[in-house]
Amino acid sequence: MSKVDLSQYKNTLSRKNQIARLLWRLIWFLLARPLPRRIGNRWKLFLLRLFGAKTHSTAVVYSSVRVYAPWNLEMEEYACLAPEVDCYNVAKVTIGAHATVSQKTYLCTASHDITSKTYPLITAPIVISNQAWVGASAFIGMGVTIGEGAVVGATASVYKDVESWTIVGGNPAKFIKKREIK
Repeated sequence: MSKVDLSQYKNTLSRKNQIARLLWRLIWFLLARPLPRRIGNRWKLFLLRLFGAKTHSTAVVYSSVRVYAPWNLEMEEYACLAPEVDCYNVAKVTIGAHATVSQKTYLCTASHDITSKTYPLITAPIVISNQAWVGASAFIGMGVTIGEGAVVGATASVYKDVESWTIVGGNPAKFIKKREIK
């Protein structure tokens, strides 16, 4: 069995990407974080768009949200990123119409290849489909699609796709029941 040698790790993100992320974090910290949601939402959406995000004018982003790379974010009408969501979007994150990502959720589009001794970065997009709801403090892993109308229970850890109109929960998240709107 070979040894892991992290001294051989190579960051594959370009210097331009790193500088853009630094500038983004500074701009968000100074010009968005201090604003309350209702007063500054249009401004926050403007800042996100300025850095390449595709956001519908009715999308809602709370000031305490952390977006790693706005150019990899797409939010459709009435999509919501609630307080303290951490959107680690090295790859694309898409949030569908009328979908909510609740407070303190972690959206993680990247990891490292643990089968390689240099742990190279690996990425895969996350899709949260229309009318889906991700409960508080959930973890959504790379490459996951949350189906239309699906509900991810609070504190769930999701590593595999969630079928449309189902409810899942736990760690790892498991099917609980079908979701029916009455």
